Amino acid sequence: MRFDEIAPIKPLNPEQARLKSMKDRVKRDQEALKAERARQKIKAAQSALSKI
Repeated sequence: MRFDEIAPIKPLNPEQARLKSMKDRVKRDQEALKAERARQKIKAAQSALSKI
């Protein structure tokens, strides 16, 4: 790849940086929620199996 094919990345202004951090936080929280639901579902299934 040649140097002129690579576009420089401009720094974000404060408003854009704040929006990006909020979007990243939302995405991270959604993944954490999904993982927690999976953990609870596994725990419930294990307790159901132990009762059998």
